[in-house]
Amino acid sequence: MTSFVHESKFRNLKLYINHIVVKKISSLFLTIMFYFMFGILLLIFHPIQLLSLKFLGYNSHKKSVDFLNFLVLKCLNFFGTRFEIINKHELPKDAPLIFVANHQSTYEIPPIIWYFRKYHPKFISKMELGKGIPSVSFNLQNGGSVLIDRKKTEESINKIKSFAQKVNRKKWSAVIFPEGTRSRDGNPKKFQRKGLMTLIENIPDGHVVPVSINNSWKFAKYKYFPLPMGVKLTFKLHPIITLSDGYELNDLIDEIEKTVRSGVVVN
Repeated sequence: MTSFVHESKFRNLKLYINHIVVKKISSLFLTIMFYFMFGILLLIFHPIQLLSLKFLGYNSHKKSVDFLNFLVLKCLNFFGTRFEIINKHELPKDAPLIFVANHQSTYEIPPIIWYFRKYHPKFISKMELGKGIPSVSFNLQNGGSVLIDRKKTEESINKIKSFAQKVNRKKWSAVIFPEGTRSRDGNPKKFQRKGLMTLIENIPDGHVVPVSINNSWKFAKYKYFPLPMGVKLTFKLHPIITLSDGYELNDLIDEIEKTVRSGVVVN
C-alpha cells in the first residue's frame, strides 16, 4: 500500500513537471511568434501612417494607428490574453478628457488606443521612444502626443503645457501615468504631481477619468521574454471628475491618486 502511494505521488509530480515544461516551451514559441508578427506589423504600418498623414490628413492617420493597435491586440490573443473594461460607461465626446492611470507595462498602450479610440487618446511619453521604433516613433512624433526629456524638468513642463492647450482646443484626451515609471510588481508608486498639475491647469474644460489597471505587470515579469499566457488585463474606470466644478488642486490630485490606488489589486 505504501509503495502504491509513493508511486502515485511520483506519477503526479512527473505529470506536473511535464505540464510546466510544456507550458514554458509553448510560451517561448508563442513569444517568438508574437514578436515576429509584431515586428512585421510595425514595418508594414510605418509607411501606411506616413502616406496617410501626408496625403489624407489626421483622421486617416489616426485610423491607421487604431487598426495597427487592434491587430496587436489580436496577436496578444494567441497567448490567451483577454482585455476587459470594467464600469465601461459613455464618456463626454464634446469635451477634452484626462485619463489618469497607474502604469505597469508597455502592453497597456494598445488597448488604451483601441478601446478609447473615439476619444483620440494622446500620450505623454519619454523622449527615447520618439526615434528608432517603426510606427511607434512616427505616431508619437506626428500623431499629437508629446515627447519629454525627464531630466529637463522646466522644458518638459513647458512641452506638457503646450500639449495640454492643444488637447483642450481640439477636444482630444490626454493619457498620463503620474507614477513616472512602471511598477514591476503591480503595486502603485507615489504620483509625481507636476505633470498632472500642468495638464489640469491647462485643460480647464476637461474631465478627469481615473483608471485602475490590473495584471499588466505580468507581461514584464521576465523582462518581456517569455510573455505569460492567459493574462486578463483589466481597466477599471472610476466616475469622472468635471474640472469646471472647481477644486483645490492638491486636494484634487490626492483624491485622484486615492481613487486609482483603490482599484489596483495585486495577485
